[in-house]
Amino acid sequence: MIRTLFCIAVTQEFFNAGDEERTEVMEAIPGAFADLAGRFGATVLGTFDDDRMMVGASTGWPWTSYILADMPDLAAVEGICGIVRETRLGDGRLWKYLRIEARAGRQLFFGNA
Repeated sequence: MIRTLFCIAVTQEFFNAGDEERTEVMEAIPGAFADLAGRFGATVLGTFDDDRMMVGASTGWPWTSYILADMPDLAAVEGICGIVRETRLGDGRLWKYLRIEARAGRQLFFGNA
């Protein structure tokens, strides 16, 4: 297994969009990231959303939200990153509104309990 931290950022395009467009994006995200276990073999260990303390676009660290998961292989990691490439929203794709980056490694040998 590959311990992976998926870092997700909301782009400025999301904040530039009107209320209706932002609602469409927010409604598309849960479906786009649904069933990560079934689709990619992910074991999600935890999630973290910083949207209450961070307002506006995230251009890098700190990111807006995170998914920590054990992944079976790098192809599965790439598959989850590909969600923002493949999810269509109107004439565009989710990548207009979200960025995703994965950090892959192994479980830390201490601090696990």
